[in-house]
Amino acid sequence: MTTATTDERTLAELQREHGPALLHFLLGLTFGDRQRAEDLSQETLLRAWQHPEAFDAPYDSMRPWLFTVARRLAIDARRSRQARPTEVSDVVLESAPAREDTADSAVRALDVREAVRTLSPEHRAVLVQIYFRGLSVGETAQILGIPAGTVKSRSYYALRLLSRNLPGYSSRSSSSSSASRDTASATST
Repeated sequence: MTTATTDERTLAELQREHGPALLHFLLGLTFGDRQRAEDLSQETLLRAWQHPEAFDAPYDSMRPWLFTVARRLAIDARRSRQARPTEVSDVVLESAPAREDTADSAVRALDVREAVRTLSPEHRAVLVQIYFRGLSVGETAQILGIPAGTVKSRSYYALRLLSRNLPGYSSRSSSSSSASRDTASATST
């Protein structure tokens, strides 16, 4: 059994008569992508070749049928492109920034949490107010009911004790501020 197809002469006449308008229509649907528009135009004409019954329709021109088929093909093509993940070349992967290892930060947070537990309640209270809640020395002094000098002294000695109690961490001031940030994330969770 053979399937009926449109003869070549009719198809060539269809291409001559409606091809430029079809391509222009598809250029609009593909946002000016000429290659995709040409592919969709070719696919539309292939459908016309496969469906000779469309030529027997009661309308005067094949243009509405062609444009409907072309629009549906363009929609299907766009949907299939969106369903596929974007292809990435090796160049893009090499230039992408490496993500920070979250395991290291989790271990640091656990270390800091354990070190904060070793502090006296007075030292811990000062660090919580200054580093975790972001209060100033004056605000911390007012909340805790102690002089500002005492707040400064307790925060200094608390940070110093933390730097000693944190294994593998430097006792420099940058490490102290890093430790206090990690402490903030550790106690806030």
